[in-house]
Amino acid sequence: MLAVSTERHPVISDALPTDERILAMWLHGRGIHTKRAYEHDVRLFLRWVGKPLTIARLEDLQNYSDTLTGAPASISRRLSAIKSILTFAARIGITPVNVGAALRLPKNPNRLAERIISESDVHRMLAACEKSVRDHALIRLLYGCGLRISEACGLTFTSLHADKDSGTVTVLGKGEKTRTIRASTGTWSELQQLRPDPDFDGWVFRGRGNDALTSSAAWRIVRKAAKRAGLKVAVSPHFLRHANASHALARGCPIAVVRDTLGHSSLTITSRYVHANPDESSGNYLSV
Repeated sequence: MLAVSTERHPVISDALPTDERILAMWLHGRGIHTKRAYEHDVRLFLRWVGKPLTIARLEDLQNYSDTLTGAPASISRRLSAIKSILTFAARIGITPVNVGAALRLPKNPNRLAERIISESDVHRMLAACEKSVRDHALIRLLYGCGLRISEACGLTFTSLHADKDSGTVTVLGKGEKTRTIRASTGTWSELQQLRPDPDFDGWVFRGRGNDALTSSAAWRIVRKAAKRAGLKVAVSPHFLRHANASHALARGCPIAVVRDTLGHSSLTITSRYVHANPDESSGNYLSV
């Protein structure tokens, strides 16, 4: 029985069991959060199938797929991890055939429009947390710079760089890639208010003491602000990232700028937001 390992993987060597060696090589160089999610998904499959990856058959993958329940997106992600590691094993010659190539992923309906709140919703959320400088700055940054929650919670004041009346924010994003985003004057001002003294280089968003605000605590801040603002949907921090892209594109921002701000790997990903506005239709431009 394979146990879920810690984030530190063993040195890759021929002495490792084959599955462990494949897993270690496949995960090598990936970001911490990606490693954790991918390893978890693969190990769940290995425990279920009860045999090494090198002798897994297409029938094993299909039967495992039939046992999965939940949202299509979650099922697709779990199966994609298995397909990916099998592709990797075949590419480096450990397995003769990539049996995962023939596995069909469930169709994932595009429900992005359901997760985009309006500009007025964002302003109501900001108004709902005006009594807390930290919470207001967090929501404003998530929306204004399109950050992922882990990126915001991982910020230190060394990541902020002043430039005239504003500044830039450098974040460590998905895949351990860094990107630098210009903050608006108002957002920059709020971030500076969180600095207890000019020489403090610790966490921008702090929880207890000087410890970093955890992602789960940040989730609760956003969820409570949305509830106090009267929003009927269960808003998560990622809703604000979606809103950044959708609202910026609607206001005429070049799609490449949105791509670079959010750290998307391609324009194809960013272009989803062009089609996600539920209030927009070509029919709005017709005479009937």
